[in-house]
Amino acid sequence: MEIRLQKILAELGIASRRKAEAMIEEGRVVVNGKMAVIGQKADPELDHIKLDGKLLTRRPGPKVYYAFHKPRNVVSTLEDPQERPTVGDYLRRIKARVYPIGRLDYDSEGLLLLTNDGDFTQTVLHPAKKTPKVYQVKVKGVLSDEDIDVLEKGIYLEDGKTAPAKVRKMKKTKENSWVELTIHEGKKRQIRRMLYRVGHSVLRLMRVKVGGIELGGLAPGEMRPLTQKEIEKIWVKKTAGVAAPAKRKRRAHV
Repeated sequence: MEIRLQKILAELGIASRRKAEAMIEEGRVVVNGKMAVIGQKADPELDHIKLDGKLLTRRPGPKVYYAFHKPRNVVSTLEDPQERPTVGDYLRRIKARVYPIGRLDYDSEGLLLLTNDGDFTQTVLHPAKKTPKVYQVKVKGVLSDEDIDVLEKGIYLEDGKTAPAKVRKMKKTKENSWVELTIHEGKKRQIRRMLYRVGHSVLRLMRVKVGGIELGGLAPGEMRPLTQKEIEKIWVKKTAGVAAPAKRKRRAHV
């Protein structure tokens, strides 16, 4: 059966669908000797699909899912042209080829999900799913009630207005304070820009939860396989409030 190339690459654990599209646009994917184009379909059982000149394995391995505590000053990619530390440096002991779901800024830390399941990735990242992401943030100064009201109503940034955020005060010191923000968007450096607009610079930023999956006690650089229950939390349809069809659920392999 023919399916879109970006989905094939995602199911093989090569990259997320978005990054797979970029690979196709860059001319790195060839199908039956011809350069692939965006929107093209292929049959992974019959067609010869090559990436960077290498024939792709036609039978994907088992789906795997991990929670990873990305340390600060680590890039959320598998490789970096500037040769900075990357998430890929921590994945050598995982046999399956996995990739990060989304990203965390270089100077941010916390929960980053890893998988080789393209459908799972799409479910987490698709805007329509509105997957909540929870951050604990240390800021300069103390947010006023007016600041919180602005953030919770949505704030205008250079690339448009943000969706309403949930804000909870956690604790404060003499000069700084900690707040918890929950958003479901993924604009570049969104949390930092939101807080800057209300007059507070970010001193530390940690993501602690994604769609019901928690960072827990993972230390920086550590990872663990997701439980079946955690995986199923992502497959829940937020709009209907019921579980997705059984055929879409995945079993965890560790």
